[in-house]
Order: sequence, then structure tokens, then C-alpha cells
Amino acid sequence: MDFDFTSDQEQLRDLVRRWVHKDYSFEHRRALARAAGAQGIDPTGAWQALVGLGLAGLAVPATHGGMDMGPVDAMIVMEELGRGLVAVPFAAACLMGAGALRDHAPAEVQAAWLPRVAEGQARVVPAFQEQGARHRWQRVATQATSTGGGWQLSGVKQLVPVGGDDGVDQAFVVSARHQGAIDSDSGIGLFLVSASAPGVTLAPHALQDGSRAAELVLRDAPATQLVAEGAAAVSHLIDIGIAALCAEAVGAMDALLALTVDYLNTRKQFGVTIGSFQALRHRAADMKMQLELARSMSYYATLKLTAPEPERRRALSQAKVQLGQSMRLVGQQAIQLHGGIGVTDEYAAAHYFKRLTCIELSLGDTLHHLGEVSARMEDSAGVFV
Repeated sequence: MDFDFTSDQEQLRDLVRRWVHKDYSFEHRRALARAAGAQGIDPTGAWQALVGLGLAGLAVPATHGGMDMGPVDAMIVMEELGRGLVAVPFAAACLMGAGALRDHAPAEVQAAWLPRVAEGQARVVPAFQEQGARHRWQRVATQATSTGGGWQLSGVKQLVPVGGDDGVDQAFVVSARHQGAIDSDSGIGLFLVSASAPGVTLAPHALQDGSRAAELVLRDAPATQLVAEGAAAVSHLIDIGIAALCAEAVGAMDALLALTVDYLNTRKQFGVTIGSFQALRHRAADMKMQLELARSMSYYATLKLTAPEPERRRALSQAKVQLGQSMRLVGQQAIQLHGGIGVTDEYAAAHYFKRLTCIELSLGDTLHHLGEVSARMEDSAGVFV
């Protein structure tokens, strides 16, 4: 199998990396975090820059004015955004939200929204998580009620990735139940809800890493139905998000390892650099090994996005488990090898560690996905047949 990237993909990587290096330095991000306060980093500037680079339409079909790129191209972009700690809902809006419209919306909804998404005039993000669900997307308490000519939604969604107050039309792809028990796969529909619709309330707040999320409250909010039975669609969109998180984590770990190695080769103790101490070199080697394991599983997750549902679902959970283990080891070793400076707000290592922690908890933590993998281990090697 050929794992080399094409020249176009390398140019895409270089484009995003140069923008991050030039316009989104660590000090710039810290300034944004200090100014944001309790609402989290305002992603407006970064969002506008990514729109200017044409990346808002990355996953939008060319027939609707997009770039019509695939999962590997998305992985490349996410790696570079992770490397730069860019706090912008790119994966949620440009991959998951755009993917929901592209793959699951009726033709008239696609025509109304996808061209504006590609131009950066609209931002559509998923709203699946609910309080008490513990990463189980099947647990849906939000209710969808048919009004004859349309639908109304009532409920509360947590940890919804949102943008800033930048004049961009924002909408949400909401999972809501129109029938069935609260934990049933059946009876879950997918609906499109505009942020400006009556009955919609959004309360932004900061996450641990300083990025922005929000609580979305719906009170008889008017909605457009995308899919009547949306369980398979929700599962697919979450897997797209997991693959994006894995790629972002690889970029963040790569940058954190480079920062740690540079520190080991600079910091002196007993008259020599601490990087010359064999024990510390071994710990740095362990970090490198875990990074490469994570990179391989990130590639695996991305390549499995087009596989049949059972195969894809297990592969994405396997990747999330490995990424969770790698993020924990790389993050903890980086902080320990830096010592006290590693946990200060003025130093980038602490911010990378916080972001990796948030990624581990997003779209299912390591223990949740370990259970998902375990439930799908059906091969018995003939022992019990």
C-alpha cells in the first residue's frame, strides 16, 4: 500500500502550515484566550482566514462550489491545525456539518445551504451530545414533534461547537427523537435548526483548553427534517469527527514532542544538557514510539471512513483507543520532562496537554471506545465454533 501523499496534498499541508506559522503563533493564541474569558476563544479571525484559504468548502461537492476533497485531505488539514493549537470548529463545521448536508440532506436543502457553506457564509455544526448520555449518541431525550407542515424540536444539547459573533449564518444538525424509547436506535431523526430561529437559545462557555462550546436549548424551535431514521447517519458523522480528532491529536503530539526534545537539548544540569541523560532519552523515545503508533492508527481511521458500517465503526473505536493511550503518555511525559515550567500558562506544553485532554474526552473517551471494540470482537479463531 502506498502511504506517500500526492503533490497536491503536500501543497495543501504547506499552505495550512505556513498560515499557522505566520498568523497563529502561540502568543497570539494566548492573547485570544486572555481576552475571551468565560466564553472561550473567539474563533472569528481564524475562521475568516481558513475561509480565505478556501478550506470552508473542503468537503463540499464541486457542484455546489466546494473543493470536493476526501478524507485524506481533511486529515492533513486537521494535523496542521492541531500542530498550531488552532481553536476553531473546523472539523465540526467543515467536515461533520458539511458532511451531514452532503450525504444526508434532501436536494433542496443542499442547494440552499452547501454553496453558502463553501463560501464561508454559513456554518453548520452537529448537536448530538446530551446530559447524562455518557458518550452514547443513541440516548436522545430531545423531542421532535410534527406540526403537519414541518417539525418543532424541544430539548437541550451539550458541548455544541460554535463560532463567534461574526455575522455568519449558523445552524445545527440536531438528533431528536420522534418515537421509541430514550435509548433506542430507532426513532431518531436528523433535523436542521437555524441559530436565528425562534425558540433557540445558545449559551457559549470555555472548555478546559480555552476553546469554545455552548449549551443549545430548543423550545418548540422550527426545524427541517433531513433524515427520518438517522441512527446510521449519526454514527457515520461521529466517525468522521473521530477521524478528524485523531489527526488533530497527531499534529499536537508531534509539536509537543518537538518542544520537549528541544528543551532536553537546551536545559542544563550538572554542566551538561539533560538530553544526554540516558533515562530521559529513553522516555523521549517512548514518546516517539507512541506518536508513531498514533499516526498509524490515525491513517487507519481515515482510510476506513469509506468502509462498510460494521468495519468502519470498529476501526474508528480502535483508533480512538490507541490515540487515547498515546495522548496520555506523550502529554504526561512531556510535562514531567519539562518539570515545573511545563504546567505554566506562559509555556506552550501546558496548552498542548490541555488540548490533548479535551480530545481524549471528545466523541467518546478511551474507556467508552474500549467497550465499543470489545463488543465487536466476534472472531473466535474456531475455539468456540
